[in-house]
Amino acid sequence: MEPRHCQECNQKLSGRKDQKFCSDYCRNTFNNRLNEDSTKYIRRINNILRKNRRILAELNPKGKITVDGITLAEEGFNFHYYTNVYKTQKGAAYIFCYDQGYLKLENDQYMLVQKQDYVK
Repeated sequence: MEPRHCQECNQKLSGRKDQKFCSDYCRNTFNNRLNEDSTKYIRRINNILRKNRRILAELNPKGKITVDGITLAEEGFNFHYYTNVYKTQKGAAYIFCYDQGYLKLENDQYMLVQKQDYVK
């Protein structure tokens, strides 16, 4: 029978036949390295989404307010990233970052809202 070796550190393995790593440390290191590229991308997108949500929440402490688009931009809000869109029966499109959202109005105005339980 051919000797088996750890996929991370190449140490000889003993024990279960389906064992791939000599320790949890090697298993975690191997998997972290394997997922590193996608993790960086996902982390960057999540940071943008969290920042957008934080900006909306800070500007809208009472649940509903109207602000200028320039105010959002000055705070660093990125309009290209959001988690979902809710369309009303009348055709209005609320854009959400998790539970905080906005509706674009006329004259570069935005109505900020908090997601209600009935909004999917």
